[in-house]
Amino acid sequence: MTTAAEERRSRRLKRAAAADGGVGAAETSESGSQRKRRATGAAVLAPVLHQSAKTGRGEGEEERCYRAQDEEEEEEEELESKEEGAGRRMQSPKKRIGHSKKSKKEERPESCFVGNPIPEAEAKKLWPERYQRKVPSNGIAKRTDDEPVLRAKCHYREAKVDGVSYKLDDDAYVKAAEGELDYIGRIVEFFESTDEELYFTAQWFFRAEDTVMKDHAYCHGAKVVHDPRRVFLSEEKNDNLLDCIVSKIKIERVDPNINLEVKEKGIPSCDLYYDMSYSLAYSTFANLPENDRTVSGSSSTMSSSDPDSPAFREKNVVTLLDLYSGCGAMSTGLCLGANLSGINLQTRWAVDLNQYACQSLKLNHPNTEVRNEKAEDFLALLIEWEKLCEKYNVIGNQVQEEIDSNGLDGEELNDPKVPNDEFEVGKLVGICYGDPSDIGKIGLKFKVRWKGYGPSDDTWEPVEGLSKCEERIKDFVKNGYNMGILPLPGQVDVVCGGPPCQGISGFNRFRNKNAPLEDPKNQQMVVFMDIVEFLKPKYVLMENVVDILKFAQGFLGRYALSRLVAMNYQARLGMMVAGCYGLPQFRMRVFLWGACPTKMLPQFPLPTHDVIVRGGAPNEFEQNIVAYNENERPELERALQLEDALSDLPSVTNYEDKDEIAYGKAAKTEFQRFIRLSRSALMNCRTSVKATDMHQLFDHKPLQLNDDDYQRVCQIPKRKGANFRDLPGVMVGPDNTVEWDPNVERVILPSGKPLVPDYAMSFIKGKSLKPFGRLWWDETVPTVVTRAEPHNQVILHPEQDRVLSIRENARLQGFPDFYKLQGPIKERYIQVGNAVAVPVARALGYALCQALKGSGSPEPLFVLPRKFPAVDRGTSSTPKEAADGA
Repeated sequence: MTTAAEERRSRRLKRAAAADGGVGAAETSESGSQRKRRATGAAVLAPVLHQSAKTGRGEGEEERCYRAQDEEEEEEEELESKEEGAGRRMQSPKKRIGHSKKSKKEERPESCFVGNPIPEAEAKKLWPERYQRKVPSNGIAKRTDDEPVLRAKCHYREAKVDGVSYKLDDDAYVKAAEGELDYIGRIVEFFESTDEELYFTAQWFFRAEDTVMKDHAYCHGAKVVHDPRRVFLSEEKNDNLLDCIVSKIKIERVDPNINLEVKEKGIPSCDLYYDMSYSLAYSTFANLPENDRTVSGSSSTMSSSDPDSPAFREKNVVTLLDLYSGCGAMSTGLCLGANLSGINLQTRWAVDLNQYACQSLKLNHPNTEVRNEKAEDFLALLIEWEKLCEKYNVIGNQVQEEIDSNGLDGEELNDPKVPNDEFEVGKLVGICYGDPSDIGKIGLKFKVRWKGYGPSDDTWEPVEGLSKCEERIKDFVKNGYNMGILPLPGQVDVVCGGPPCQGISGFNRFRNKNAPLEDPKNQQMVVFMDIVEFLKPKYVLMENVVDILKFAQGFLGRYALSRLVAMNYQARLGMMVAGCYGLPQFRMRVFLWGACPTKMLPQFPLPTHDVIVRGGAPNEFEQNIVAYNENERPELERALQLEDALSDLPSVTNYEDKDEIAYGKAAKTEFQRFIRLSRSALMNCRTSVKATDMHQLFDHKPLQLNDDDYQRVCQIPKRKGANFRDLPGVMVGPDNTVEWDPNVERVILPSGKPLVPDYAMSFIKGKSLKPFGRLWWDETVPTVVTRAEPHNQVILHPEQDRVLSIRENARLQGFPDFYKLQGPIKERYIQVGNAVAVPVARALGYALCQALKGSGSPEPLFVLPRKFPAVDRGTSSTPKEAADGA
């Protein structure tokens, strides 16, 4: 017969064994609701993404969920399976649980509670779940995180462990598993359970390396150095045996401050300090609630050179810098979304290395200062510009009402011609840092307008060669400051951008998995963060491909998040699917919010549309998908298909060469009516706005195929699923691999080349359906790509013998029809394929401005107004209220 003590010992051993099996890295743990968050739009996605967590792929059983990623993704998956092993399964959720520090050889004072128990009525009021009389039918009460709730006999305010007294709200080290650093927790509860065990409840602090940042919290070579004294308070709590407490520790709360020097001076004497919370939900680092202890330390202020400079005196204007801007899709969408929220967000500056993308952006945003240069040169220029503004004492000085007639690019008046053999500086009309004349010398340069000569004779001259032109330089700096040609620290409200990380591409056979930031092709991630650190904007939004969370265990994604947090920005990481916001493509991308301590951290907008699934997500970051829970059944708009977006466009041939043609017919769907809106109508979009057809359609011409490819395309049947396999001489074996039909003579084209090329037969070891694949009206695309060649992708029009046109691809990305592109046709495809989907950016712009207005919420997700983006801005309700009231 077992005694009561033996039964208690048995239960204790079982709990310890369960704890041993669940201790590990805290950043991989999930609450019950997080484990359920798999759907990315509606129920159709839930089983597919759940399967992806098991197999590492996004393949479903239904035909509409077939895997159809582009060539780069397929090659990357093949490499990943070789390098890391395919078929990985999700790790089991892991919890922080204290481990008893006693052993048989150790003799320590018995842990015990001190004083009288808390009166029963008060204890029941503070911790009602511990005293519930009614127990669920299974006999186990559970918290929201699915952990059983231990029943309490009574509660205490004080305990003694190893002779040291601990009170409620004391902070302590808690014994972790063998070989791990002790956990750090705040004691929020002391109680004796009904089976007479002594417990305390810990609310956990996380060290930087315990969070999703992992080892990237101390990446010295990439300017990420978190203060080892800094910890992050979480909402994670659990119950631990009393003798797991190791020692007392002094942790102080300080106010966050984006000025690290000011913050450092305000940190009181303590072992550790905290200024932010950390939540596993969307890897969120955020401001602490005001009621969390007494605040000590510095005030939460931002350091800026001159946020109210004359160029930004216009009221209610929020300034935006678009880095790696491409043709401007991200900033366009953000501004459209902000406008729907009632905020005047303006793209004041844009930077990109692609000259044609810059031309497109300038054409569509004539008031934007567009700079065609490297991002690192732009950063160097910003540093030099601040020095010049300080040197000539223009920062903060009273400015004139009008810009001098000797402006940056105005023409000289009454300026007599000088002899051809003499050169005199007339004025300076431009500034850059780099080597624009390609003379092999990098540095600060001014563009000189020579006296008596026109703009075609302008030259770039190094600042050292203009030593006798001090007044000309001063005039340029004064006028440039007045006009806001370059931002100073504190003058940018929002920085957005998608730094390219080509070093993680599947085509890069020599990619560095151990140190990705040592690869020059990944350095733009560092440059992006360096610019943020210098300008200190109020908000940051970074976009990137999902591979930054896949490659090298998510090194680059963790680095970006870590860098923001090290700069004292709040941060939140999510993955959004373009199709969930009203597009006929899947296109999952990573988005990272950053917000300075004085502002509310923006949320992620939940999906508005159902979506046809094409591809999966990184397993370890699956909980970061912006989605409804599996058990929720939201009312979503139906998934859009190609017919919804493209069926109104006029027919064109492979040889169409006009940049502008007539629509020819009316819009057929709600999507088409909206996408046709003029710029003014779109900027003032309300539910009452009626679409008016534009007279001309831009960029509706395809890449002209060569004669051989055109003849191949003409023989592809006009039906769903047709591709090169339908050409004569091709047969499909039982393993779905193509092979030559020995009974059919190979067809030769007039050029002498075969109708069915060898590369089509061998692509993806003969298993691919992509070469010369024809799309169909009831389908979607996995992602809009940058290339229009049909050799290894499904890009043929459903009913016309050509590839999709530039405009058709632009429609699939959500570009308004008024958005006109510049450059050679291949360059225009590249601009569209590299763009952020405009509806996604628009939803994020709405979220940004809800945070700007302070009408957001600490929750990571929110519901967009119904029928978004047709928002009636006459109301001042929050997104959730607007959705509920629609």
